[in-house]
Amino acid sequence: MAWPIAEVARLSGVTARTLRHYDEVGLLPPAWIGSNGHRYYEERQLLQLQQILVLRALGVGLSEIARILGEQVDELEALRGHHHRLLAERDRLDALAATVSRTITDLERSRKDGTPVTSINRPENLFEGIQPADIEESLRDFPEHAEAARRVTAAMSPAEIEAGQRERTARMVRLAERMAAGHPVDAEAVQDGIDAEYRTLTALRPISPEEYRAIARSLTENEQWRAAYEAIAPGLAAYQREAMEVYAAARLS
Repeated sequence: MAWPIAEVARLSGVTARTLRHYDEVGLLPPAWIGSNGHRYYEERQLLQLQQILVLRALGVGLSEIARILGEQVDELEALRGHHHRLLAERDRLDALAATVSRTITDLERSRKDGTPVTSINRPENLFEGIQPADIEESLRDFPEHAEAARRVTAAMSPAEIEAGQRERTARMVRLAERMAAGHPVDAEAVQDGIDAEYRTLTALRPISPEEYRAIARSLTENEQWRAAYEAIAPGLAAYQREAMEVYAAARLS
């Protein structure tokens, strides 16, 4: 049985554009191409796509995935290894959710009695469960942008990578605070935060308004991306998507 690229995109949750990119870089060629030029995938390709997406979810880059798949002999043993890493990732996300929950509690106390958060809790505890690979994974449906992010990261020191990740996480937490406080998505403070994120994106490579809107949609359409935002605060993914759409309409039109 064979599935056309549109159906594989629907089943897997990745875009047809990403599947074509995987073919172009030699990572996932289709089983065959029809006379109409459409790509078709069989069971073997679906199993390989599953492994690719699992490894991407674990923060592995495409070149490393190609190496892993090229050296792989036993698919069952490989899946056992992936399962082990997914369980470890689940534990990390649990730690991240606990970190944010603790920070919310600390912020509430800080605002009540004026005590600095870093006096209530050790500064290093603010970053438990946070890994730099998260931003690359959030861009996996935009391979050109993800590759640009990897190139920039490769030229950075570990301290610079950590600092950047801390700032991105801090922005997410600040946005969650504004959402919890009832700020509308077009509020100046919210839009200023969105502008800072837009500048971070365009520092990697120029993006068109259409691509920016597609990234905004992925906040709720990409399951893993949405889960990362929802781990910080329920409804945060939709809130940021709406804020980005307002930003695009107001500043990118």
